[in-house]
Amino acid sequence: LAKHDARQLRNAQREIYMSSSCGLCGKQSLDRIETQAPPIDGNFTVGREVLLGLTDTMRQEQATFDRTGGLHAAAQFGHDGRLRTLREDVGRHNAVDKVIGQAVLAGQMPMDPGVLLISGRSSFEIMQKAAMAGIAVVCAVSAPSSLAVDFAKRMNMTLVGFLRPGRMNVYHDDGRIVG
Repeated sequence: LAKHDARQLRNAQREIYMSSSCGLCGKQSLDRIETQAPPIDGNFTVGREVLLGLTDTMRQEQATFDRTGGLHAAAQFGHDGRLRTLREDVGRHNAVDKVIGQAVLAGQMPMDPGVLLISGRSSFEIMQKAAMAGIAVVCAVSAPSSLAVDFAKRMNMTLVGFLRPGRMNVYHDDGRIVG
């Protein structure tokens, strides 16, 4: 190409920058963030002692975190506390997407109500993703946002925060935690 043509081609190129985000970015108001999902129903229950042991189980399976010290994790557990899926990522939202994506690829949607445990805080967006996937119980090792608590109540989901060995804060439960 001639020097003039190469410059013209370079000037015609466009770059689009994308980002990974929680889902709130770019929304003009809170009433525009919620998608439609049916409330979680069914008789899924999980024992209090089972929940209290989940963070240890998740932490033992975080191989990449062991090497790097810098990743979040999301894990799906059954009512018996057995680990079904664990994924790691630099973003907790991405780790949740990977857990749900695994179920989509396996043709297991909606997911068994089960328990979703995340290594950070629970946000509205994570609660919404869990509801869309059919997950009944969301636990986090840190705090929930107020929007996450409100969403859990509207969707009949159980929400636990500050889940640590021997203690937890239950922000909403409709009888799913037993014992």
